[in-house]
Amino acid sequence: MHIYYGDFCAVRDVDMKVPSNKITAIIGPSGCGKSTVLRCFNRMNDLISGARIEGKVLFQGQNIYDEDVDPVEVRRRIGMVFQKPNPFPKTIYENVAWGTRINGFRGDMDEMVERALRSAALWEEVKDKLQQSALGLSGGQQQRLCIARAIAVEPEIILMDEPASALDPIATLRIEDLMKELSEKYTIIVVTHNMQQAARISDFTAFFSVDDRRTGNLIEFDDTEKIFTNPGQKRTEDYITGRYG
Repeated sequence: MHIYYGDFCAVRDVDMKVPSNKITAIIGPSGCGKSTVLRCFNRMNDLISGARIEGKVLFQGQNIYDEDVDPVEVRRRIGMVFQKPNPFPKTIYENVAWGTRINGFRGDMDEMVERALRSAALWEEVKDKLQQSALGLSGGQQQRLCIARAIAVEPEIILMDEPASALDPIATLRIEDLMKELSEKYTIIVVTHNMQQAARISDFTAFFSVDDRRTGNLIEFDDTEKIFTNPGQKRTEDYITGRYG
């Protein structure tokens, strides 16, 4: 897969098979295309003028970029959590219920909201203030609310773009613990600039770098332990050890 913005090739030669029910981390220096690649996995780049891909992104055996594939349905099945918490200016309850409601959910909404908040390890903290504004929550709570909102529509994959970079260390650990719990049910792909975090939480790691043309490319993809202890490429080793990037 190659990813373009207009005539500029932003990322090239991406070929990786993401394992189910595991955490895959994407690491690399700034400008190497980590977030660009992540957004390709649920067609978020469709929303950027001039963005296009060459190649395929296969999900359940189908290319999600085929003409007959609905990008809205893709984004329901492949959810996303962004770097900065972005709750809606609504109540905590409505933040979780919103996505399922517009998707035509006809079940017990109260039960669904509770289940999603429990899955995001937030229920006990907010169960008595569900009708209060989500904007009144702390940064870490807001991010867990955004995770609850993402999983409420029952996706199969959750994409996370540096989900803890705006949080303090305690809130970051909460998010990391939550990701490990969620990986028992969901496939998680996370972009992180924090190599220690990647080593702690992920099962697999993809290392991207950037060439002289400012084009990102996938250098190595393997078990996280191998990437961090015995990488197969010198550029990976140099980045991991701090000699480059």
